[in-house]
Amino acid sequence: MLKLPRTKLGYLLAIASSMACADLAAQNATPLDFYGSLRTQVETVSPDRQDRLDSYSSLRDAYSRLGVNLDHELGAELALTGQLELAVDSANFRLRDPYDQGDAIHPGGQRFRVARIGLRSNAGSITYGQQWMPYYNAIAAPVDMFSSYYSGFATYTVFRVANTVAYSSPEYKGVSVAAAYAGSGGNRRSTSRIDDRRWQTTVTYAAGNTRLAAGIDDRGNAGYGRNRLYGLSASHQADKLSLAIKYELFDTGNRQVGAFSTDGNQAVNLFASYVLGKNTIKMMLAKVENYGDYIVHLGIDRPLSDDFKVFVEYYREAETAAISPRRGGLSDFDARVSGGHAAVVGIRYDF
Repeated sequence: MLKLPRTKLGYLLAIASSMACADLAAQNATPLDFYGSLRTQVETVSPDRQDRLDSYSSLRDAYSRLGVNLDHELGAELALTGQLELAVDSANFRLRDPYDQGDAIHPGGQRFRVARIGLRSNAGSITYGQQWMPYYNAIAAPVDMFSSYYSGFATYTVFRVANTVAYSSPEYKGVSVAAAYAGSGGNRRSTSRIDDRRWQTTVTYAAGNTRLAAGIDDRGNAGYGRNRLYGLSASHQADKLSLAIKYELFDTGNRQVGAFSTDGNQAVNLFASYVLGKNTIKMMLAKVENYGDYIVHLGIDRPLSDDFKVFVEYYREAETAAISPRRGGLSDFDARVSGGHAAVVGIRYDF
């Protein structure tokens, strides 16, 4: 009898179980919505310092996931909500995030990218657990629009944090606010330990196809006396053209020159996309001090059906932020690689 390694067996069972539960949910009309997304790419990577890391061609996962959403009405104006989402590393056949590759369940997206429960009413929504953070949603998300593994690196903030309490308000005359708090337990990472609490707050204004946002990501002391990130973003949709800009500034007690969170570090991103026939053409130019430096990201998405698309991208960074060894991630990070570029062809299938 053929024996599969435990990691590969768990990977296959998770996919099979999700599909089976989705079929049962459809038959019984439960308040559960099962979903998944397979995202895999073939890449050719050329680091600048090949004495530190050789060029290679390989498969890499682009943040595949399996999940379920809960939305159950408790009354006329109250609903129970929840989400559980597993990270799937399709290139390594592991249930883990392709970047934060540790197998333990902890912040930053490990086996569970999202694990939250909450309530929604006319007064807004409140949720608890590991979840997408309001600062990312308001400030970084408008320029995080690519399909490959290399999407999302050109920001200083974190995407998801465990043990977080978050609130989002309803929109009033175009204005909405959001806030979140995570204690020290929510801010532990696999390669470092950040034991101070974290809080965030954002304000967003939407008028037609234009959206403006401001936010603060405060990581408390974090070893520097203070560690705050201020952000602004603006985006606009004009028919087939989409434009977005993001600006971030670190206000910290960290005086170390060249560090990730050095006081005064800035990030500026300019993003544009245009729909040409069935193709969506994307471009981002960014300057992120001490985390990628000058970045160029180009891409084309082409849907082949409602659920399936292919993408082609080119990513270039002047300093190391995303470039890593073959199928590697955060634990393999080596700033001495000094940047490089990657050419990517990938597929995305949503179900």
